[in-house]
Amino acid sequence: MRRESGGSLVAFFLLTYALMWACFGTVAAARIPANSPLGFLLLYLGIFAPSLVALALTAHDKGQAVTGIPQPVPVAGNSWYTALAGVERPRYGHRTRCGYVLKPNTEGVTDSVLPCGILVYVAYKDSPQILTRVVDRRPVLPGRKFDLTPKLAEELGVDGVQRIRWVFAR
Repeated sequence: MRRESGGSLVAFFLLTYALMWACFGTVAAARIPANSPLGFLLLYLGIFAPSLVALALTAHDKGQAVTGIPQPVPVAGNSWYTALAGVERPRYGHRTRCGYVLKPNTEGVTDSVLPCGILVYVAYKDSPQILTRVVDRRPVLPGRKFDLTPKLAEELGVDGVQRIRWVFAR
């Protein structure tokens, strides 16, 4: 799940084409033979410019935190929402309204309001926080906010209908 801002994409293309054409232009302008070691190096550097620029733009220093994993977004008071959630009947092999095919190892929630694919953290009692997503969008039983896939309920330790904690992930 990647959120790419327009500025980052423009920077990627500008840096890629600048590096690529600098390499190709140097070979052409300096009349470096393509089969010489320097010509070979510059041509391959130009060919692999998109990969090199992507690595450079996504590299992290050792002291810099990796922000690729979405973080919980707590509500006011640094707390989480609470909601009733229960285990849904597994319908393995069927495609959900969100386009996911349910399998025994699918971890996700069903909600009638939240958009498909949105990331949320869920937790129950002292269970670890689990990052999951909305895998189905349909009405759930009255009184519940979420239906949990059997695998997610097992990971959380939820049996029957229980009050869980949840928060959006960013």
